[in-house]
Amino acid sequence: MKEFIEKITSSAEVDATITLTLDQRAKSRLKAFLDNGEEVGLFMDRGSVLKHDDLIMTNDGFIAQVIAAQERLSSIYTKDVLLLARACYHLGNRHVELQITKSSVHYRHDHVLDDMIRSFGLNVISEDLPFSPESGAYSSRSTSSHAHHHQH
Repeated sequence: MKEFIEKITSSAEVDATITLTLDQRAKSRLKAFLDNGEEVGLFMDRGSVLKHDDLIMTNDGFIAQVIAAQERLSSIYTKDVLLLARACYHLGNRHVELQITKSSVHYRHDHVLDDMIRSFGLNVISEDLPFSPESGAYSSRSTSSHAHHHQH
C-alpha cells in the first residue's frame, strides 16, 4: 500500500488523483482510496489540512493531486452584501464553518440554520459542491503556524 507522507508545492507530473471530503482532508492519519480504486494511507503532519489541488507524495516519489469531494451544502446567493454579512455574522456566532465568496456563503446543510437564514429574507438552497471553508483563527483545521491563546 502506498503511503503519502508529505505535501509538495509543485510537480511537472501527477500520477493519480484522490477525492476526499473536508473531514478526510483534515485527518493526519487516514486509510483512503485513490480515484483509480487503489487503497492508500495518508500520514500527514498533525494539524495540517489538505486543500483542493494540493499535491501529496509518497517516499518513493509517487504524486497524487487532492480533489475536494462534493458534499451536501446549504448555499446562500445574493448581491446584497449587507444581508450576506449578516448571515455570516449569525452563522459564525454559532461556530459554523463557512465557505465565503463575494456573492455567496456555503455551510454544511442544516435545516435549522437554513430556517434562521430564511428569516433574514434570504433564499437558501441545498446543493452538492466541494467544501473548502475558511480555516479560522482558532480552528484546529487552521493551516497557519501561528497560534493565539487567551489567558484565563
